[in-house]
Amino acid sequence: MADSHVLVTGGAGFIGSHLVDALLERGDRVTVLDRLSAGGSLANISGHEANARMSFIRGDVCDPEVVGRLVREVDAVVHAAAETHVDRSIEEPAAFLTTNVLGTESVLEAVRRHGTRMLMISTDEVYGAGDPAGGLFDEDAPLRPRSPYAASKAAADLLCAASVTTYDAPVVLVRGTNAFGPRQIERVVPTFAVNALRGSPVPVYARGEQRREFLYVGDWVLAALTVLDHGRTGVVYNIGEGHELSNAELARRICELAGADPELIEFVADRPGHDFRYGVRSDRLRALGWRPGWEFDEALAHTIEWYRDNLDSLEGAHEVPVVTAPRAVGGRA
Repeated sequence: MADSHVLVTGGAGFIGSHLVDALLERGDRVTVLDRLSAGGSLANISGHEANARMSFIRGDVCDPEVVGRLVREVDAVVHAAAETHVDRSIEEPAAFLTTNVLGTESVLEAVRRHGTRMLMISTDEVYGAGDPAGGLFDEDAPLRPRSPYAASKAAADLLCAASVTTYDAPVVLVRGTNAFGPRQIERVVPTFAVNALRGSPVPVYARGEQRREFLYVGDWVLAALTVLDHGRTGVVYNIGEGHELSNAELARRICELAGADPELIEFVADRPGHDFRYGVRSDRLRALGWRPGWEFDEALAHTIEWYRDNLDSLEGAHEVPVVTAPRAVGGRA
């Protein structure tokens, strides 16, 4: 879909800004809609300030007037705007329901009215806890979310499915494994990296046995855009093919790459409802021709170097004061 005009909601966030990078690189025009909440920052898209093919609108996906006006002007919508941090969702679930459910309904209504193709960005966490023995979820697995964040995303996914069935809305959906890379805040990789680089305690929940699959964000967004371009309306595509390891092993690797003493790793009280692992099959995506390009260790080293180079400016780039900060070590998760 190169040379199209694409609206990216949440385009100043982590995944959103990398989507903007990829769209501009291939020749699309991009409008970014972002309210610059916890994860969004103009610093994430500052490299495109002089690019006439990108425009930025500060606004909320829950505002139907703004969303409707922007959707009317574009060829496609990538709906990446969301509250995404599980820990924050445990503390303030209402904010997640507002943005992730009502915001998605606002975008769906606009694309339905204007017949604009929409890619919904979702998460593998809607499937719930994975099999500790290593089984993988396919796209037809039941939705069994276990955190307020995952429940809000599952509700948004169901709204998308209902919109396709009821209104024949041109919506396609991806559910992705954990992305990591430059510009991410608050999640496990940046939390471990920033604290290791600062020589602060690196907090690992429980005994660090929980396992996650990680995919470099550059590969992640190219997978999503493959689905935007070639996916079938109403079909869900998992984004997987990442590297799986335990949280404790991830902390050790990051300390090594940061040049930090592994004695900085401290095991803290687990968070409520902490899923042991996730894992998804991505055969459906691979059938569209996508393949990951980054090797995990190379991508992780590249990411840690980005945090090293941007450590002093990272926190000041965001309007929310708590950025990349871990939970209080030893506190309730």
